[in-house]
Amino acid sequence: MPLLRQIAQLGHPVLRTPATRVTLPASDAIRALVEDMRETLLEADGVGLAATQVYETASLFIVASRPNPRYPDAPLMEPEVVINPRIVERSVEMVKGWEGCLSIPGIWGNVPRHRRIRARYQDPEGQEVEKEFDDFVARIFQHEYDHLQGFVFLDRLESPRDVISEKEYQKQFVREKGLTSRSLTQHPLGGRGLG
Repeated sequence: MPLLRQIAQLGHPVLRTPATRVTLPASDAIRALVEDMRETLLEADGVGLAATQVYETASLFIVASRPNPRYPDAPLMEPEVVINPRIVERSVEMVKGWEGCLSIPGIWGNVPRHRRIRARYQDPEGQEVEKEFDDFVARIFQHEYDHLQGFVFLDRLESPRDVISEKEYQKQFVREKGLTSRSLTQHPLGGRGLG
């Protein structure tokens, strides 16, 4: 049975520790970690979670975009387990967008990211995957990939003026879209932010 993992908070050294390569096919311990991370991500209403965020230095994360109160326009996708990722191509075009993080609650940043990326990684069986991601899902991928390198979104900000409280973000960017807390909380998938 999967366990809920504690999420490391900003300031803990594990968030600044580069992840180590996972040997595949995945061991029972890695498979259990993946299941724990799925459960933790679901419970935390996030759209992504890196192993380093749950105090493990394995090079893996989960991307699970879905509409939620913090990202009402997010596309819906099946959760994807990404192991030993490499970003092999990045678009020249950069786009700024608001990001939150389960390890940095209450703070959002307007972060520049590549609009499109191509990545290579492995699944838990050790199969090689090459995929292109764009827009919001590319943003999640880059955010989680940064966690595996020992970076958080605050490291990517261009200016201190690109930081906002979550409360203010909700007022300025979510509620202006006409969404109410009632309609958002009734959404079957819920949500709190990136990993």
